[in-house]
Amino acid sequence: MTHLWVRAEQREHEERVGLTPDGASQLLAAGIRVSVEESDVRAIPITGYLDAGCEIVAQNSWLDAPEDAIIFGLKELPEDGTPLKHRHIMFGHAYKDQPDGQILLQRFRAGGGVLYDLEYLVGEDGRRVAAFGYWAGYAGAAVALKCWAALKQGDICDPVATYENADALIDDVSADLNSTLLPRPNAIVIGALGRVGTGARDLCAALDVKTNDWDMAETAHGGPFPEILDHDIFLNAILASSGCPVFVQPSAKTAARHLSVIGDIACDPTSEFSPIKVYDRVTTWDNPALRVHLDPPLDVTAIDNLPSLLPVESSQDFAGQLLPSLLTLIDLNGDVWGRAKAEFDHYLGLI
Repeated sequence: MTHLWVRAEQREHEERVGLTPDGASQLLAAGIRVSVEESDVRAIPITGYLDAGCEIVAQNSWLDAPEDAIIFGLKELPEDGTPLKHRHIMFGHAYKDQPDGQILLQRFRAGGGVLYDLEYLVGEDGRRVAAFGYWAGYAGAAVALKCWAALKQGDICDPVATYENADALIDDVSADLNSTLLPRPNAIVIGALGRVGTGARDLCAALDVKTNDWDMAETAHGGPFPEILDHDIFLNAILASSGCPVFVQPSAKTAARHLSVIGDIACDPTSEFSPIKVYDRVTTWDNPALRVHLDPPLDVTAIDNLPSLLPVESSQDFAGQLLPSLLTLIDLNGDVWGRAKAEFDHYLGLI
């Protein structure tokens, strides 16, 4: 019997989950065994999984799960060097020359396990079968606006925390913007037609922030892109990848500009393909903004688990997208899972 083991997230500020109780019920009905770890932070209560008929297991017990179990989580595993013997479904961040990614792949090699990277679960058309992109864009735009409001008042953005729902987030950001006593800023969104860009545009629209929406047509010439510097805020919704243009050069720090906040929602600063060259590390919930230039100020916000700010909505959305693929776990050589395994084998062979 195929056995899916839903682990508790061990990263700080991570309350999301990739499977809802309703989804678990459907997996059980399809003949898939489902074990769910207890969690003291998960936004969706364990009682729903218990009522669905799942086996409830101890928090962080996945290391001792049966070797044939498929371990399902979202974010990073503890960086303790433990060899990984299981098959894991998660965001590995290991295929774009990230330093930590090489370490993760070495752990899989040492333990004989397999990574089915959620970023590389794709259909025949090459499009991801499930993504948190919309809520990343929504939350990322919100944090960028909070950074702008703080900067305009001579400050830097305060720590951020989870919101009960999107309405609570809107109310909070609106209060920040209103406190500046300034007109609403304007923003340019690159990648505006994708999931991330759509979320960013929707958040801005809800707060009466006008956006200039760019996508492939506007960036096809490859740059430079001086128009970005003419906006108050730049929201990047384009994932770093080979061939991606550089949108913000290092010289932007000292250039004549109106730009004061960059929201790098895609957030991959350690990749050589990063399109934003004025910063080199992610920001955090405790310190959402990195000031990369003082006069005039330029802040970058680049939080790599933005959908966690809205853990209930983002979990429900992502889990609904992923469920049809989870229902095919019985055949790991099938289309979606087979392609993900091929990606893993390719990158493992490069180390």
